[in-house]
Order: sequence, then C-alpha cells, then structure tokens
Amino acid sequence: MKKTIFTLVILMLCITVNAQSILGNWKTVDDETGETKSIVNLYEENGKVYGKVVRVLNKDRQDAVCDKCEGTKKDKLILGMVIIEDLTKKSNEYKGGTILDPQKGKEYDCKIWLDEDDSNKLYVRGYISFLYRTQNWYRSEE
Repeated sequence: MKKTIFTLVILMLCITVNAQSILGNWKTVDDETGETKSIVNLYEENGKVYGKVVRVLNKDRQDAVCDKCEGTKKDKLILGMVIIEDLTKKSNEYKGGTILDPQKGKEYDCKIWLDEDDSNKLYVRGYISFLYRTQNWYRSEE
C-alpha cells in the first residue's frame, strides 16, 4: 500500500512539473488577426531556450520563405526556421534573447512566460525599447 501511494505521489509530481514547463509544441496565434499560424517547438540547448517552426498551418504558406529577413535567414524556408533564440530563465520568465517575425523580417528582443492560472497558455512578447507586441500561444499536442 505504501509503495502504491508513493508511486502515485511521484507520478503527480512529475505531471505537475511537466505542466509548468514551457518546453514542447505551441500553436502561435497572430495578435492582430487572431489567426492560428504555426506550431513552434520550444526546446532547450546549452541552458538556453530556442523555438523552431515545425509546422505551418496555412497550406498556401507551406513553402513560404523569409524574403524580408536579413543575413543568413534571408530567403530561407520558414518551416524549420529557428525564430526564438537564446532565452534564459529569470524568475518565472524567459528573456534575454530574440524573436523573429518571419512575415515582416524583423527581429525583436523577446520574453515569454506562462499564464499563472493556465499552464497551457504562453505569453510571447517581442519588443524594442518600450514598444511591444504580446501574443498568446497555446500548448499543442501536435
């Protein structure tokens, strides 16, 4: 009986810890149009968080490239592109990195954080100085 209770407690802890993680797949929602655009996988590498486009939801944009981007991302496929780079955890936020808007070809400072009441909702903010845009992304099973 004690083993069963112990196993259940450990299982519940694992589920709770996993639910609080930002890592995994997220549906991106455009803050201007409300359109769900893509699935971005947030992953950790060398202690920093990155986000890669793993699915483009609009069938007409499957082969879209970042034609407005500069540097090494210019004219590269958006599908498979790393659009979030170098975020580090500070308290309950991840910041200090950048996010790329592939449609505009612009890169912004970035911070992300989970909704306090809903770990399936992620706030994603791109900003320059005091000007910013915040999108709500939602956990995806895809």
